[in-house]
Amino acid sequence: MKPIRTERLILRNWEDRDRALFHRINFDERVMEFFPFRRDCATADAMMDEFRGWIEEDGYGFAAAEIAATGECIGFVGLLDTDDVPSLPDGTIEIGWRLAPEFWGKGYVTEAAEAWLAFGFETLRLEEIVSFAVAENHRSIAVMKRLGMRADPGADFDHPSVPDSHPHLKRHVLYRLSGEDWQVRKRAAR
Repeated sequence: MKPIRTERLILRNWEDRDRALFHRINFDERVMEFFPFRRDCATADAMMDEFRGWIEEDGYGFAAAEIAATGECIGFVGLLDTDDVPSLPDGTIEIGWRLAPEFWGKGYVTEAAEAWLAFGFETLRLEEIVSFAVAENHRSIAVMKRLGMRADPGADFDHPSVPDSHPHLKRHVLYRLSGEDWQVRKRAAR
């Protein structure tokens, strides 16, 4: 993956120096509030290695987000193939993110996600990009709305990876953005 630069960020593949941050965001109670589990270091390492491999293979994925001025990794933002949403065909591309809490509320996710949407629609020539979150995850839903994504209540779903022991985390809302709608937003922003 060729790094993507935004005004304040570098979106790049994972490096070993990112492991401590990756461990932390996958175990932090605030970050993982809408997930039914926390990852220990070994599980987080395996996940980061998996992310790195996907990026090497596909040229995109849930990539490290680094503050350009400091070189500090703050979390991840990226595109990923998603095959675990029952209301979507296999191969649908989602946009997702996870940042350490001290970087919330600074516009980093929106900035990085805008760059990934441009990559998805211009480079990959995708027709649509989706995003989804637990129905009560108002922070992520707010980002989806800022990105111009639209709710599709008919495609909301109970996430198959969430165990029945966490019923409050099962229901996910789905948001969509078509390449056509993205182009309209892009033209209007000029």
